[in-house]
Amino acid sequence: DIPLLKDEAGEENPHGWVSISNAMRQTSNIAEALAAMDAAHADKYKSNAAKYNDKLASLQSKMHQELDNLPSKEIITFHEAFPYFAQEFNLKIAAVIEREPGAEPTPKEMEETIEKIRTAKIKALFAEPQYPVKAAEAIARETGAKVYTLNPAVTGEAKPEAIDDYLTIMQQNLEVLKSALQ
Repeated sequence: DIPLLKDEAGEENPHGWVSISNAMRQTSNIAEALAAMDAAHADKYKSNAAKYNDKLASLQSKMHQELDNLPSKEIITFHEAFPYFAQEFNLKIAAVIEREPGAEPTPKEMEETIEKIRTAKIKALFAEPQYPVKAAEAIARETGAKVYTLNPAVTGEAKPEAIDDYLTIMQQNLEVLKSALQ
């Protein structure tokens, strides 16, 4: 129930959860499916989903308040995990360093990214915690841009106390973006 964005090659981007709006929709969809399969606990599934969506909506509102008026909106990301996030928070992804994780950019792609950064005077590159930052650091050395880390929330702890990892990660992403784009 989430329209998928497509990349330049027409491939569907699977990172829909990185948008808080999509995460809310997914939460509701999961609760509805569980309620349909387990009618005896349907109200609890729906109640829990509503509570979690309230937390997500609160964070989403805070993020809009703090990101909407930042002076810079252009970002360079490590790979294509952030189009949904960028769309939601009106950021412009000027370039992607690695189209596929583990696929080092070619010298021509590096040159093009460096030129985009210089032309647009972009000051921040965004790497991800689960990937090496070698290419991002090389681009940063050439351009003077700084490397920051944005987390696409693809991993988390499997512990009860980590129940709000997604919220924590998105709050951390907010702080990183505020610092990088001021």
